[in-house]
Amino acid sequence: MTDDHINLDTMNINAGTKPSVNSYHESPLVENDNSKTGSHPEESLIADSDAKSFTPFLKVISVFAAIGGFLFGYDTGVVSGALILLKQEFQLQTVWQELFVSVTIAAAAISASVGGLLNDRLGRRPVILISSVFFLAGSVILAASFNKVMLIIGRGVVGTGVGLASMTVPMYIAEASPSHIRGTMVTINNLFITGGQFVAALTDGVLSYWPWGWRCMLGLAGIPSLIQLVGFLFLPESPRWLIKNGRLEEGRHVLLKIYGRSRYMAEFEAIKMSAEQEREDSQKNGVSSNTLLRMLKTPTVRRALMLGCGLQMFQQLAGINTIMYYSASIIRMSGVKNDQVVIWLAAAVAFVNFSFTLVGVYFVEKLGRRMLALISMAGVAFSQVFLAVAFVFISETSPEVENWMNGTANLPCSSVDSCDSCILYEECGFCFDSYPNHSIANSYCLPEDQRYQNQSSEGPCSRLQLPSSQYTWAPDYCPSPLSFLALVGLIMYLMFFAPGMGPLPWTINAEIFPQWARSSGNAITSTVNWTFNIFVSMTFLSLTEVITRQGTFGLYAVICFTGLLFIYLCLPETKGKRLEEVTDLFNSPFCRLGRASRERGQYEVLNQEDDGNT
Repeated sequence: MTDDHINLDTMNINAGTKPSVNSYHESPLVENDNSKTGSHPEESLIADSDAKSFTPFLKVISVFAAIGGFLFGYDTGVVSGALILLKQEFQLQTVWQELFVSVTIAAAAISASVGGLLNDRLGRRPVILISSVFFLAGSVILAASFNKVMLIIGRGVVGTGVGLASMTVPMYIAEASPSHIRGTMVTINNLFITGGQFVAALTDGVLSYWPWGWRCMLGLAGIPSLIQLVGFLFLPESPRWLIKNGRLEEGRHVLLKIYGRSRYMAEFEAIKMSAEQEREDSQKNGVSSNTLLRMLKTPTVRRALMLGCGLQMFQQLAGINTIMYYSASIIRMSGVKNDQVVIWLAAAVAFVNFSFTLVGVYFVEKLGRRMLALISMAGVAFSQVFLAVAFVFISETSPEVENWMNGTANLPCSSVDSCDSCILYEECGFCFDSYPNHSIANSYCLPEDQRYQNQSSEGPCSRLQLPSSQYTWAPDYCPSPLSFLALVGLIMYLMFFAPGMGPLPWTINAEIFPQWARSSGNAITSTVNWTFNIFVSMTFLSLTEVITRQGTFGLYAVICFTGLLFIYLCLPETKGKRLEEVTDLFNSPFCRLGRASRERGQYEVLNQEDDGNT
């Protein structure tokens, strides 16, 4: 084989074009003799990569794919800081603020639901390119917005990109990664998500001092989306998708660059055999062309779908979005009043989330998915218990409120007897004065000014009196000597959630479906994630009003313990398995998958010991 043939073919694959068939006939790639590789740098790279876990080519495609995760994190994380400025710029009332946040989630749910069909028809690479276009277009619209409607349209366009990226990128990375590092590679995508949230928080902090800063906050996402768009024009399709769709030579060439000469052919034959077996089974059994119906009729895939949906559901019901949503209020409860300081401290919280995701990257292949998920969910459950107890003590020390007699009676603001009860109502806020020793002097529960929002509509915290008075307007927190407990609970929660329940539902869902069901399976489970995201976000404030904050976190704790039982009973260990082998883990009854996995692990350990003794 000549050096020219190797260089031309690999360049064609990188550009996403089909290589010349003649070149494959002239150059038998099956040959494994490394001594014949010659001195060409491209060929040396392929030969030398055999012993490495992370080949240069694998690093490139994983980083460019994970930019989608970064955009996912940035666009969902930048909202909190941008809203502070947008409320003043466009006089956004509560319903517009909620729409600004929720339209992104709704668009993500819709695009994720159709993402399976797009991935099957077009491939992973085109869908990632499409998501990059949506990210770029949405960023431009948001940065150029001159009214509320443009803001909502821009957020909807961005949400479409978020939904497509959230279900496609983990699949692409999983299908391109060797089995022994697949968990690490897919978890790196989640590291990029939390990294995007951290960068968004830093950006919010830097730009929060200028009224026009929101345009930069929302528009900067266009830079990484453009980088991903350009990069993926030169990157290949998923090798498994290529082989499944009969483009064998392209798939084989991509595997060569990922695995190196000594290993790529075995991987190619295994994937090819699996694809042929799937086609034969489909023809022999007369399986319906409707993928969802076929998934439900196939016991192993049906169990995988139940597991994937359950993991995504419990990830959201564990309360991660309420924790992140409530983080600014928790920081305010600790006694911080300045908006800029709150934003910077929120960035510190985002850094905790990012840094402990690194712990997950380290342990996902050492402990395995199952053990890491169990430890993570147990820690999340106890953190929710801690938060519930913390809010009980904070509520007990909540300042009492006096009746404001100078204005009209405003229910429910005039019917409460403490600050803790007052701030549960969205239309009310706590107005107080304090002595030099920080004890509360005079305090009232007053209606919030719906037009200006950073003050009450009457009383000492109103627009007329607040600038010259010593009173503090607190619409979302209560001063308490025990407020630090809530901040401790928040940090504890993220320390346990970030390494496990943050990345693992996405990692596991990228692994557990066979090739013919992987796109549809990930589309369905991603839609479940976004649906419960909307559900939890929309019910959180209502729950705090009905059963109090401590009751709400107590309810989340019960759900987390239920999720822990679900993981213990139903989650098998996928570490070290080829994607084509993972389906075999679901041959046991659904509620015995965890037990079967433990027994299988013990059996493999005994076999390894026996092999070592012989």
